[in-house]
Amino acid sequence: MPKKIYFLSLVSLLTLTFSFAQSKEDKYLVKSIDEVIKSRLNRISPGCAILISKNGQIFYQKAFGTANLELNVPAKPDMIFRIGSITKQFTAVSILQLVEQGRVSLNDSIQKFIKDFPPKGQTITIENLLTQTSGIPDYLNLELNLPNPFRIDISTKQIVDSIKKQQIVFTPFSKFEYSNSNYFLLGYIIEQVSGLSYAEYLKNNIFDPIGLTNTYYDKPAKIIPNRANGYEKTDTSYSNADFISMSTFYSAGALMSNTEDLNKWNNALYNGKILKKETIEKAHQSFKLSDGKISEYGYGWFIRNIDESKTIEHGGNIFGFRAEEIFLPNENIFITGLFNCRQSNNDEQELCYDIVKLMLGKPLIKEITLRDELLNRYVGTYKNDQYNQSMTIQKGGDGRLYCTLSNGTGTNMVLFAQNETLFLLPEVKRIRTTLQFVVENGKATKVIWSQENTGEFKRID
Repeated sequence: MPKKIYFLSLVSLLTLTFSFAQSKEDKYLVKSIDEVIKSRLNRISPGCAILISKNGQIFYQKAFGTANLELNVPAKPDMIFRIGSITKQFTAVSILQLVEQGRVSLNDSIQKFIKDFPPKGQTITIENLLTQTSGIPDYLNLELNLPNPFRIDISTKQIVDSIKKQQIVFTPFSKFEYSNSNYFLLGYIIEQVSGLSYAEYLKNNIFDPIGLTNTYYDKPAKIIPNRANGYEKTDTSYSNADFISMSTFYSAGALMSNTEDLNKWNNALYNGKILKKETIEKAHQSFKLSDGKISEYGYGWFIRNIDESKTIEHGGNIFGFRAEEIFLPNENIFITGLFNCRQSNNDEQELCYDIVKLMLGKPLIKEITLRDELLNRYVGTYKNDQYNQSMTIQKGGDGRLYCTLSNGTGTNMVLFAQNETLFLLPEVKRIRTTLQFVVENGKATKVIWSQENTGEFKRID
């Protein structure tokens, strides 16, 4: 008997020691996450809420900063933020539910549901809308010739009618081009098929069944407990976000939620409550274009990777708010960050990516700060004669350089200084991309762009 007691005691001691070691490691990881958020939040947003789950269980859930600047209200982990284009996931899943029920087919022409939609010389399918391969231009970029158009309540049918008038800009399936029109039309189709409003369909078929009690179709006038205030940021200050009518954003971006509900949502996608396993697996595959190239977009999600770990992700950018949601299926790690400020750069995305790297035990990209006189000598326009493409380098109010390419593949991309002449483009995830400035007699004369290959841009201003 004494030997048995000793053995059990030894097992208990080893278990406690192992648990303590794991707890210590987790505490260090939590501290590292805290530090990276605190060090960067000031340049991103007044406040934020961050949640991380591992294997479906919440590992980290905190808020930082301020939810209301005028009343000095601190942000709380359960606060509700607009999530912008993360709404597209909910729209995609709603359509896929109707597909599973046999009421919609991915191969259906959209004219089946929008009877008077002009054929435009091409067949545009439900799958084209889901995968952003329709060629229909973004209605948010249209010139409406109205003062403050985002403040006006516009009927869904009016916006659909505006979309109808636009010519497609490429042959369906030939190209990926992100367009809010695709998901606006999907919301309208959900209404035509179900007989419910888009908001009613979501509540009845997604929110209530999986217990999303803090997710809403946003109505600015409605009193919603724990709603964070939204802000816009200039180089030096914040201002209150302007009023907008959510009728303009609808199924492309009108939802609001909190981090815990988004975690529930991610878990529900994989437990069979709202879609079959094979359906969600298809939604989370990069779509193959007609020429065989991979688009990096599925049905409502971007399919990417961070340091060779596959990610299923989407961001949201809407008046007053930015949102990020990243799932790593192989590691079963989910991260979401909600921020109560909209700005032109992608600092909040970079923060969330760095949190992913910390969770994976990968090193973060280091960035150094350079003096203004060094940055100023790089500001200008550079041209690559081989491809007849130009690159504009500008300096932001945050003490960084930003790069814009004339062919539209990159706009206002932040550059991270690695040394006095070498800069990294962190927005390019697939492969390390750098800009090396060549300086002669104190002036930058050209830039060497390095990716899979190198290219030379000569200064022309």
